[in-house]
Amino acid sequence: MRNDVTTFGEIKKLGYKAKTIKDELRENLIRKIKNKETVFQGIHGYENTVIPELERAILSRHNINLLGLRGQAKTRLARLMVTLLDEYIPVVQGSEINDDPFNPISRFAIELIKEKGDNTPVTWLHRNDRFAEKLATPDVTVADIIGDVDPIKAANLKLSYADDRVIHYGMIPRANRCIFVINELPDLQARIQVALFNILQEGDVQIRGFKLRLNLDMQFVFTANPEDYTNRGSIVTPLKDRIGSQILTHYPDTVATAKIITSQEAIQDKHQSEFIRVPELAKDILEQIVFEARNSEYVDAKSGVSARLSITAFENLLSTAERRHLLSGDQHTSVRMSDFMGIIPSITGKIELVYEGEQEGAYSVAQMLIGNAIKSLYPTFFPKIQKIEKQGEEASYDEIVSWFFNDSEDFELSDDLKESEYQFLLNSIKPLSEFVKKYQPDVLEKELFFWQEFVLWGLVEYKKLSKHRYSEGTQFKDPYGSFISKL
Repeated sequence: MRNDVTTFGEIKKLGYKAKTIKDELRENLIRKIKNKETVFQGIHGYENTVIPELERAILSRHNINLLGLRGQAKTRLARLMVTLLDEYIPVVQGSEINDDPFNPISRFAIELIKEKGDNTPVTWLHRNDRFAEKLATPDVTVADIIGDVDPIKAANLKLSYADDRVIHYGMIPRANRCIFVINELPDLQARIQVALFNILQEGDVQIRGFKLRLNLDMQFVFTANPEDYTNRGSIVTPLKDRIGSQILTHYPDTVATAKIITSQEAIQDKHQSEFIRVPELAKDILEQIVFEARNSEYVDAKSGVSARLSITAFENLLSTAERRHLLSGDQHTSVRMSDFMGIIPSITGKIELVYEGEQEGAYSVAQMLIGNAIKSLYPTFFPKIQKIEKQGEEASYDEIVSWFFNDSEDFELSDDLKESEYQFLLNSIKPLSEFVKKYQPDVLEKELFFWQEFVLWGLVEYKKLSKHRYSEGTQFKDPYGSFISKL
């Protein structure tokens, strides 16, 4: 539709047909599905679960509740629904509630059209301006979201309080013909939830004692966390009954999917992308840490572990390598295993611990999660290390362990080592590079040192080596060698 048309009469001549927002969403979704277009760009891992259910809800013209733990892209999905709206819609010029000239509902629009007819001025509202969002908090009032009497307006217009023109419209009426999202719905007080009944069922709004009825045209999307139902509030049953579809969201099922999301969402500076190499194995470890957190006995599973953990942890990982790069003056650097100590602030700020976790301490739990991730991934690339050794089964590790027993009492990797020094130290463990090349022959030369360090950390997790973390770096040694030498 041409957005240079400025009067109601011109719109009629163009043959414009008014339709409800739910019909808009439905028709545009049908067109996209037929054309094999991706409806929800940038959403990964929901292709066979959440997105089909969301599309069915839109086709059914339902109001929607997205139910899931934090960091599951609930609000992102709601915002992407805007792409299913028509690019522009006509609005009566000066209307506070986006009146459709074909179906005016406010007194202002009705009287204006009655007075000017086809000469009624119209403006065009772009789909990007047809999205409204409100975070449900305990201090939200009916006046905020629906409306109330405005004494200042009454005084300025010299109107009686019995005149409906003294009403100040709340957020919902002002979002007429828009997608309106209420985040964390259970946090909304029960009496406020009750105020939504009529809007969802009959599509009208009531303000104070006025006989006024506004048949609003809305697409409601609610988001809720199941934990809220027990900890802070709940959705009152009659309101749940009026929401057409409740869709359960979830976390990524695989590390591969999680990596795509992190890569898409993490903010990476141009300097970081040019001068810092991030081995694929480092990305795998990062995502595995999040999976370990979701399954940890120390982390509250009901609270969830947000996808934001891996995003902020990846940013911290890059920044840790970048800081070393700036201090050393090297032209290029690569992420190291020791850099994972730099993501601990991202972990401790994103997980809720149960009682046992509080006893251990957030920092210790974070270190434990990093160790568990390494231990889980290690057998994917190298021979599994059993607690009880059988003849010949672990001979592949003997030379590395023997090197620490015989040739090096204290092997230290400082966090701020220059790249050349770091590589020299790892190459000094001759059995180590040979071991990596034997079992991972396709590893890039530039990533070989990260893999060597990964093997050391893996041997620590399987108790073949011991590791001591000090303020300036990490020390590796044979777990029994130092004890025997003292004897």
